[in-house]
Amino acid sequence: MTGHDPEIEELRDKVHCAVVLERTPPPWKLDRKESTKLSLKYRRGKGEILIVSHAGRGWWDPTSDAKGDVFGLVQRLEPTLSFGHVRKRLREFAGLSPRFPPVERAGGRNYPDRPVPVAERWAERKAVWPGSPTWRYLSRKRWLPSAIIEAASAAGVLREGPAGSAWFAHLDGHGVVAHVDIRGPTYKGSLTGGAKSLFRLPPNRPFLPRLVLAEAAIDDRRAEGGARKLRAPQRPILEAPPLSGLDRWRRRE
Repeated sequence: MTGHDPEIEELRDKVHCAVVLERTPPPWKLDRKESTKLSLKYRRGKGEILIVSHAGRGWWDPTSDAKGDVFGLVQRLEPTLSFGHVRKRLREFAGLSPRFPPVERAGGRNYPDRPVPVAERWAERKAVWPGSPTWRYLSRKRWLPSAIIEAASAAGVLREGPAGSAWFAHLDGHGVVAHVDIRGPTYKGSLTGGAKSLFRLPPNRPFLPRLVLAEAAIDDRRAEGGARKLRAPQRPILEAPPLSGLDRWRRRE
């Protein structure tokens, strides 16, 4: 197929991924408790989870690297369909609205006019503790050493998030939380309204001799955990947003 096809863009714009999930048997059901306005979590069967994002135009699988648009979603749910049959299926869904009710923000609050400041939402979260859901996720699923978790928590840059997720704080030049990265068993993202800076540990030390560029704070924590086994004494670490086309780059003094 060559050239621009306007119907493809029209179907991407008019078909909500949630409609596809709700109307493809056996139907998926919305997990209202773990959904937000920006991320709708759908479940089906045992362990099947898909997240609808980008106002219904995108989706991703938190248990794998799979993600895509509404065309990719139909092909994932019904892999035997040709592209032409996928088109026909999407035409049936064009213009339909999802069946779910309006989803409020996590915590049961609704802010229709303005987002909650990142620093305010951060202040509401508890510190992690040994055996907490976030602690278990970081230690058992992400293989972070206890010493790393304790150091990040003591430095005030790691907090307990919903459903076992871990919140990592980015601080501005005045030490105020400016951005929060989130990683959890079924979710990865960040809080709305933040301005990403550098993830520092310790956060207030003027001289940081080590630099790690990674996709998220949790990745440089893993890098630091492995490095601690090979060196002494302990040295601080700094993480920055990834550069284009670069997953990880480490530089040591």
